Amino acid sequence: MNKITRDEEYNHIVSSILSTKEFSENMAKIKHHNSTRLDHSLKVSYYSYKISKCLRLDYEEVARAGLLHDFYLDSVYEQETLKEKVLLYTTKHPQAAVENSKKFFPITEKEEDIIRTHMFPVDVKVPKYAESWIVSLVDKSISTAEFSKMFGRQALEHANLYLIFLLNIMRIG
Repeated sequence: MNKITRDEEYNHIVSSILSTKEFSENMAKIKHHNSTRLDHSLKVSYYSYKISKCLRLDYEEVARAGLLHDFYLDSVYEQETLKEKVLLYTTKHPQAAVENSKKFFPITEKEEDIIRTHMFPVDVKVPKYAESWIVSLVDKSISTAEFSKMFGRQALEHANLYLIFLLNIMRIG
């Protein structure tokens, strides 16, 4: 997290979102794997931003949308059954994040696509932009790394190898 807090350009891009009470306070309270949804979203946003900047893509929209990709509030979506909870976490939360983001921030068409399609291929909405693919892939990598921490070092090593592989593929392409 130190890299993120020291990167002035990145912090300038996302400061308007992070300074909003509805975003920061709510996201910091919600658990996500072995962390919080705010920490998870910061990681996805920052690493997607770095990859997009390296590839000369729209890194500002990636930074903002990466931060907003999981901006939905569990309390709004009280689920009664396991099936409903699984649907929320796999296919419904991207749309809820888009709606929440639009309520509090002006987002572009590309940012909306990034947020809406970040669960591909679990959700069938296919990303339209290279930036959307990057956030989707980085989200999978970060989530795998976070989740694998609960299962020990070997799973974490596999997740790190996957992320290194992904970053090298991005560099080649």
